[in-house]
Amino acid sequence: MTTVSVHEAKTHLSRLIEKVLAGEEVVIARNKEPVVRLIREAPPKKKPLLGALKGQISFDDSFFDPLTEEDLAAWYDGKI
Repeated sequence: MTTVSVHEAKTHLSRLIEKVLAGEEVVIARNKEPVVRLIREAPPKKKPLLGALKGQISFDDSFFDPLTEEDLAAWYDGKI
């Protein structure tokens, strides 16, 4: 853990951020009394891909009906 004064923190903020990103904890003190602790922010939670569109997409019941001969022919000919 690194402890720095407010003045030093203002002067070397970029350097202190690099230390925090490397996993080190940095404390900023005023009159030698700790007042602020810098820690790395937790990475944002990724939204799960599976099920992400649940409830947002709907199908008509006829969607699962067998295709007609005409539709099948168009599918295989690349027209659909």
